[in-house]
Amino acid sequence: MSYYLMILLSRILCSLPVSLCDYIGKLLGEFMWLIVPGKRKKMAVENIVCSLQIVETQALSIAKQSTTRFGAMLVEVLRYPLLNKTSIKQHVIIKGQENLIEALACGKGALLVSSHSGNWELIGTALVLNGFSGAGVVQKQTNNGIDRFINEYRTKCGMDIRYKSSVREMMRLLGEGKVIGLLMDQHAGKAGVEVDFFGRPASTPTGAAALGRVMDAPVVPAFITKNASGVHQLVIHKPLWVEKTANRDKDVFMLTEKITQIIEEHVRQFPQEWFWLHDRWKH
Repeated sequence: MSYYLMILLSRILCSLPVSLCDYIGKLLGEFMWLIVPGKRKKMAVENIVCSLQIVETQALSIAKQSTTRFGAMLVEVLRYPLLNKTSIKQHVIIKGQENLIEALACGKGALLVSSHSGNWELIGTALVLNGFSGAGVVQKQTNNGIDRFINEYRTKCGMDIRYKSSVREMMRLLGEGKVIGLLMDQHAGKAGVEVDFFGRPASTPTGAAALGRVMDAPVVPAFITKNASGVHQLVIHKPLWVEKTANRDKDVFMLTEKITQIIEEHVRQFPQEWFWLHDRWKH
């Protein structure tokens, strides 16, 4: 039922003018903020105060902005059928494209690492529609209908989608020279390693560094932001490589730490676009 409801909403939004969709996105975002539990809001504000060293009123404003933006983000995802190789160039500007080209020139594929900042769903779509061969590594949604819908929309633009459990498949895709997208900014529990993030230890996923080491593949940080006019900018950083020594764990830790530092720098620059409602320092 949820799948067909999302399809219906998508068709309706695709038929409406941009200005009306923007308004709907804003209203939806405000509603999302209203239904966030007070305990979750308090956690987000406390983490922002601690991370950015700002007063509580400023932190509350950032927490609200980082939540309400999901309204516009959802509307953009539902309007994916309107994106093509022509329209994407007006919707997303890519800066640093040469860095990804340099990484792929090694013939080992590339691990594109990012964070839950801005409309991260657009990163893979923008790259594929600009001629890159890419695959996204995603978490399976608990609702099967929503999972089916979002993955169908991701693949409409040419993306190849794999669940996080498909490690061998990711290795195969890298071997074929493809770009694999990974999000590296959420709590990883016992499976992660603790690295410093905003001055506090945080369990961090090591997937990108571990895969990069095994496959000798470059790791390329990339982040997307949205300006006041509604245009997104995708910034691609220079590629990183895992140093391969006799100490495998140290090699993986060092690059994971470097990636986390780059993510922190981005979040400091655009704090209102990061997902503060996630408890990054869970333990």
